[in-house]
Amino acid sequence: MEFLSFRQTEDIAYVTLENPMEFNTLTMQLLQELDTLLKKIGAEREVKVVVIEGSEKVFCAGHSLREIESKTENEVLQLFQTCQLLMRTMREIPQLVISKVRKAAVAAGAQLVAASDMAIASDEAKFATPGINSGLFCSTPAVFLSRNIGRKKAVELLFTGNFMSAEEGLQHGLVNKVVPAELLDEETEKLAKQVTKQSLNIIELGKRQFYQQINMEDFQALNYATEVIALNSKHPDAQEGIRAFFEKRPPVWQDTKNTVL
Repeated sequence: MEFLSFRQTEDIAYVTLENPMEFNTLTMQLLQELDTLLKKIGAEREVKVVVIEGSEKVFCAGHSLREIESKTENEVLQLFQTCQLLMRTMREIPQLVISKVRKAAVAAGAQLVAASDMAIASDEAKFATPGINSGLFCSTPAVFLSRNIGRKKAVELLFTGNFMSAEEGLQHGLVNKVVPAELLDEETEKLAKQVTKQSLNIIELGKRQFYQQINMEDFQALNYATEVIALNSKHPDAQEGIRAFFEKRPPVWQDTKNTVL
């Protein structure tokens, strides 16, 4: 991998964007590398959380305008389709994906944060979708941004190109938590470990259920959720978890590589 680095700490995978000379822009190569790596992590089932992080100077500056300008229309379409596939991979792998944002997340960088299952930011982080300033409206970042924050704030960001602070991001629902920059590593690991104590099988089931139901009509969603929870109740990890609750002991989850979902 030329533009990514990977490390694993117990049940947490850390994936770092490593293209600082280009402000971690989502070039075609970086997108392909990240998609391939996430698919591999998902298939191997050795971790329960994936943390995506940037550099000390920037989380991600979005797509490379230089790359977009140099490509034909069909090549640009392929670039954005590759980004779309990455977003789908993030959604479909069994692990929860957390964006760890130390500095700026701009355009498709903000999209990456919005598409993650959770996000944590330092108090030095900021977010923007400034494509309109260059005549290239942030159409694709708008999709996940508008599904994270309120409509009025999304429109403000998309049509002014202004930055939103980390605290505003927290207020409007783009991130879960804002912490001092010097505590970002520690607090990210703490958040991740609140998930890794769970069964990966049930994380996978719950993640799938959550995103399936979220855009359904209320009682359509409830009907779907009713079927899922009945199936969930007979999963070996659910049965172990219920026994552990009554026996007042920590549960011992099934080998996550041998899922029965």
